[in-house]
Amino acid sequence: MSIYKKYCKEIIDENGNLKKMILDYPDNFNFAYDVVDKIAEETPDKRALVWCNVENEERFFSFSDIKKYSNKMANVFRSAGIGHGDHVMLVLKRHYEYWFAALALHKLGAVMIPATHMLTVSDFVYRLNASKAKAIICTTHNDVPEKVLEALKQANMFAKLWCVQENVEEFENLTVAMESASEEFERIATLASDPMMLYFTSGTTGNPKGVIHEHSYPLAHIVTAKYWQQAEDNGLHFTVAETGWAKASWGKMYGQWLVGSAVMVYDFDNFDPKQLTHVINQYGVTSFCAPPTIYRYLVRKGIPDMPTLKHASTAGEMLAPEVFRKFTKRTGLSLCEGYGQTETTLLIANFKGNEVVEGSMGTLSPFYNIELRGKDGKPVEVGEIGEIVIVPEKDGKQLGVFTSYLDNEEQYNYVWRDGVYHTGDAAYMDESGHYWFHGRFDDIIKTGGFRVGPSEVENVLMEHPTVVECSVIGVPDSLRGQAIKAVIVLGAGYTPSIELELEIKNFCNQKLAEYKWIRLIEFVKEMPKTISGKIQKTVLRSQNSL
Repeated sequence: MSIYKKYCKEIIDENGNLKKMILDYPDNFNFAYDVVDKIAEETPDKRALVWCNVENEERFFSFSDIKKYSNKMANVFRSAGIGHGDHVMLVLKRHYEYWFAALALHKLGAVMIPATHMLTVSDFVYRLNASKAKAIICTTHNDVPEKVLEALKQANMFAKLWCVQENVEEFENLTVAMESASEEFERIATLASDPMMLYFTSGTTGNPKGVIHEHSYPLAHIVTAKYWQQAEDNGLHFTVAETGWAKASWGKMYGQWLVGSAVMVYDFDNFDPKQLTHVINQYGVTSFCAPPTIYRYLVRKGIPDMPTLKHASTAGEMLAPEVFRKFTKRTGLSLCEGYGQTETTLLIANFKGNEVVEGSMGTLSPFYNIELRGKDGKPVEVGEIGEIVIVPEKDGKQLGVFTSYLDNEEQYNYVWRDGVYHTGDAAYMDESGHYWFHGRFDDIIKTGGFRVGPSEVENVLMEHPTVVECSVIGVPDSLRGQAIKAVIVLGAGYTPSIELELEIKNFCNQKLAEYKWIRLIEFVKEMPKTISGKIQKTVLRSQNSL
């Protein structure tokens, strides 16, 4: 029996589909002790982590290995004065040490701060000032140690510094320190309601916000892993994500281990579709999750046979219907889209047992009470665009949703106004109960009395063979209020021209209702993006506000 069953009750309908999930866990629940260490005690040789890198190195870790190394790291951290409530930043890319360090910090009751190696010095300064991190554990790659040292200097701060695998001046080698540490670690008292993790959002609309999750957070990802990604007991799940982003929590540890699946980790910098599919086949990956960008590359470069793969899912941005169709035709697997935020777990998805609808976010997670509401705060009708909001249980607490923004109670109260959590994202529900994403609620374009979601137009644009990337915004228009403008990055070998602009307009507008027609096109070499790769529509709108 998978260990997740100890902590939840699943209510299943007559067709075997999940109708509701109710969590039941002790006040002192701690994922590291109660899931990882427990599995290690009961089935020590059970596979937990399969790791490889571009240098063809590979490592295989059982749950007993994970317990041992996380205990060793916990002892190293404790001897350095790291304890309950301390903030510790992890900048470990896809190195396997991330899993040991994360669990070690969970065991100590410390708060881990995952961060990407792509941060600049100023990014580090901002996060260090905001979090008051007591220690930093980082990769030796990508000049991260140098950037960390400069950031500490600019912030006029001190932090304990560790690196992994290699020696770096002013950093202690954690890999070496761990070797002589004890494998034994006695349980430290923690509470399920204690802060466990601090993620900084990608900052699409301003400075990154510090999102704090508590120790019950991993349990909310049971639905993510079992019913969306369809990770299996004794299977091998592969989510393409760097550990600095929340997507790693969604697909590289918590839910997967709870349902008994091992996780696949491929340590790389530059994405190579051929190498990625080679990893899937070499190690026998059974379930796979990646952002739409990965699937776009796979479709364009050609998809080989992947005989062990049983399920594919995607999230993070809109999936073009063309990519869905081509991937499904080639593999026989439907691409199951899902939706959620750094502040939450999975909210809407194409769930196990339900019909997968091309381009749809899917249906509501049975774990949450979710509504679509208009600007007036009232639920919208079928077919109308509304904001996705979470309506909590009667006591006002919603497991799986973040507990606070770091030192920003005003912003937290704002997103929790009127007794519901406002995601700020827009969608509509069709008559069959499927939901369709329309971008940020504030991104809705009001043109000629109609409301248009940018994704409606972007999906059609992505079908044109010259378009590699696009973003649709509303710009001031004296006749319509707003006109629809497409900002486009062209593929290699294509050059901007009036003729191409007309061709793209005609191609799209023949497929769109007249009120959704593209009126303006701008070709750019690259899009303004957050460090996590999300297009900043606010920047595009500000550039087109006059």
